[in-house]
Amino acid sequence: MARQTREELCGQQDSDVAGSAAAARMDRGVRHDEPSADNPVSPMQFPAFDWNRPAPTPGSREHELGQRVTKRHRKLLKTGPVIRSLSNFSLSSSSLSDSMPESWRRLSRIQEARRRLMKEVCAKYRSNISRTVTPHHVSRIYVEDRYKLLYCEVPKAGCSNWKRVLMVLDGVASSTRDIGHDAVHYGNHLKRLDSFDRQGIARRLDTYTKVLFVREPMERLVSAFRDKFESPNSYYHPVFGKPIISKYRVNASKSALRTGSGVTFQEFIRYLLDVHRPVGMDIHWEPVSQLCSPCLLDYDFIGKFETMEEEANFLLRRTGAPRNLTFPTFKDRNPKAARTSTHITQHYFTQLNASDRQRAYDFYYMDYLMFNYSKPFKDLY
Repeated sequence: MARQTREELCGQQDSDVAGSAAAARMDRGVRHDEPSADNPVSPMQFPAFDWNRPAPTPGSREHELGQRVTKRHRKLLKTGPVIRSLSNFSLSSSSLSDSMPESWRRLSRIQEARRRLMKEVCAKYRSNISRTVTPHHVSRIYVEDRYKLLYCEVPKAGCSNWKRVLMVLDGVASSTRDIGHDAVHYGNHLKRLDSFDRQGIARRLDTYTKVLFVREPMERLVSAFRDKFESPNSYYHPVFGKPIISKYRVNASKSALRTGSGVTFQEFIRYLLDVHRPVGMDIHWEPVSQLCSPCLLDYDFIGKFETMEEEANFLLRRTGAPRNLTFPTFKDRNPKAARTSTHITQHYFTQLNASDRQRAYDFYYMDYLMFNYSKPFKDLY
């Protein structure tokens, strides 16, 4: 039980996620969600529907952030100037010599566009955000000092394999294939940024390459549900499953209440959207815009799970990693189960009513906007 808890605490936060997505809704005509080379995720098709959003509970983080987006902010979203300035990050296309492969130039241009969009969204929605970095803001960031990398762990977006890569870079192992699941989650081989003092944190944030990899939010959510609730799990079933079943299932059996097994996707979504959750938030489904504080930390590299292998290897080459180190693609948890895909995600969301689909989209709205993902369902607003 102790070992399982340590693994799951790798993906656990007790504080509730702020519902800034629901508060920071801009005019639906202003979106960056058209499919493109930078945005390969095709929208899932669902019928149109209407939804009335319940007001956030006073005193909650949802309510607190909701107060930050004023009518003035919404007006600025429509009329404010586009931000064009870019940092002097070494992966920019202008820093590449003429001899560099065209694929590198293309990937550098993608990075510039992603970072520019993130800056624009942060400037428009979070103009009054605190600029003070606390240990909490960097608690999910892993440190690799030799190659000067800071990686923010986003569960269900390739984080296990990224930790394998960091362990090889740190000299813990010679190959990612040599690092089993237990070593990744129980070994404590990697340092977190919040383990350093204030000066150590500030110096690394200022001089290291800050890396973030994201995933289509609904696909990541379904992946987390399948992993934690549809497979045997000695942590998530009793800690999350029992209170979820107790609150949201009518006439729950004694067995279900005792074990916490068998949580349905509908019950899980009711928990997720409840401002009075019976158990706290968890980083496996916490929005990335909250989990990794991108508006505060200004990431240098924003990769996507959908194009993980190409982008991760590009980053490794540009940071001087050993040429024989490439990003692993194997799946070591539930290896026989199919990876969560757009099709599988669509199947799960057909189990929800129209209102809950809209509310789930609102919950992750900032992630959709900040990382340029298409609306997942037809006629969302």
